[in-house]
Amino acid sequence: MEKTTNLIKIAVVRCDIVSEACPGVGCFKAFNERKSHFEPYSKDTEMIAFFTCGGCSGRRVYRLVNALKKHDLDVVHLSSCMLMEDTYPKCPSLDSIKKTIQDAGIKVVEGTHH
Repeated sequence: MEKTTNLIKIAVVRCDIVSEACPGVGCFKAFNERKSHFEPYSKDTEMIAFFTCGGCSGRRVYRLVNALKKHDLDVVHLSSCMLMEDTYPKCPSLDSIKKTIQDAGIKVVEGTHH
């Protein structure tokens, strides 16, 4: 299905463990203000999904990314909590999560608000 608009639709995947303590305010604030890793996007960009990986192994990513393709998903951001090794536990599945998203034909951006 070909897109008829220049609207970019993004999603954010975040660490399931960190989601127990973090409500996602930093990610949403950065997106709403188009700061940090969201700076390149125009005001026409929509965040259409914000979800957790499903726990170590990233078991939920494949299903959700494929479901979001029906909604014209363009880009998935890996949240900052998945990338920061000093503040949070290192994501042991980062490479496979990235590959899963890329194999679905979706662009990956590393980072949200840090």
